[in-house]
Amino acid sequence: MAVPLPRPSRFDVSVALGGLLGGLLLWGVGLATRPHTEPYVLLPGRWPLLLPLVVMAGCELLRRGAPRTALLIGTPALVLDLVTQGNLVTILMYTDLMYAAVLYGPPASAHRIPRITGLLSLAGAVVPFAVWREPEALLIGVVTGLVTFGPAATGLIVRNHRDAAEAARLRAEQTALLAEMDRTQAVTAERARMARELHDMVANHLSAIAIHSTAALSLDDPKTSQEALVVIRENSVEGLAEMRRLIGILRDSSGDTEPVAAPTLDGLGALVEGARTNGLDVTLDAEPAAVPAPVELAAYRIVQESLTNALKHAGPGRVAVSVAQRDGLLTVSVTSPYGDRDGPTAPGSGAGLVGMRERAALLDGTFEAGPEDSPDGKIWVVRATLPVTEGEPE
Repeated sequence: MAVPLPRPSRFDVSVALGGLLGGLLLWGVGLATRPHTEPYVLLPGRWPLLLPLVVMAGCELLRRGAPRTALLIGTPALVLDLVTQGNLVTILMYTDLMYAAVLYGPPASAHRIPRITGLLSLAGAVVPFAVWREPEALLIGVVTGLVTFGPAATGLIVRNHRDAAEAARLRAEQTALLAEMDRTQAVTAERARMARELHDMVANHLSAIAIHSTAALSLDDPKTSQEALVVIRENSVEGLAEMRRLIGILRDSSGDTEPVAAPTLDGLGALVEGARTNGLDVTLDAEPAAVPAPVELAAYRIVQESLTNALKHAGPGRVAVSVAQRDGLLTVSVTSPYGDRDGPTAPGSGAGLVGMRERAALLDGTFEAGPEDSPDGKIWVVRATLPVTEGEPE
């Protein structure tokens, strides 16, 4: 079954038509490349010139769609032109076919054709000189090189430049794509970080407000209501202060990754005291430690969120907070009674546990939370282990 030839492009049609008209013009005025008296002119006269000219023009229609086919058909047409008086346009069209075969052909042909034409040019110079022993015989190799090797080498150079430009364009697109992916990941990571900060800073105060407002509404005791309102006001003021600090961080264009006044382990005492004010029975066992700022902030937030969860969900009893540094690891542990509670509760979304786990993972630490059995009954344990760099606090 015959394979249909590709449809020629508009440029190829223009080249073929221009070559045909130019060749006909030279044919019409009687300009030939060789006189009929040359010994290798086997077909003298004007009319034999038309066949290779028309065939070569037809091959130009395939210069881009089927370059190897065009070159294979054009080569016998060139040989036929050599045994006539010759037409300069036919030779010029053949050089274009050679150029197109290297430029638009498959990679194997693009590298094979220049080597073959180079060998033919060399043979065209050496063999006639060896046979005839005439310096003019070297011109055969020169002409062969101009017609075949020159266009092929030019096509290879242009193809290499084109491939290099295409590779550079692809690299630029890949670089732009990777940059966009990095930007998207950076934005996502920053949004997650700010979400954790917002949750950890505000959830504790809002939980205390919800619990004490529920108690004030459910108990008909003016003194209890007054105490609840005091706690509500304190948590409201502190929550607003934390919110303003977070908004200040978002508006800050200095490029700092962490807040300038980020919480530290020295603030655990005040954090525990605030939890006691909210009604928790809390003990704190924290050893002084010099740790990097990200580790210090993560430990503080984990304790803060654990106390918030204890305020919302823990049963009656004591909450124990422990922070210790051993063997390059900072261990944070918070235990609270696990079970039903009689007092008011606050709803939870589970974002607190997710945020604590993310904080530990970002520092290559470990995190676990869940119920455990103890001699005093069932307890809820939050435990995080964060690696630190001893002696090089950031």
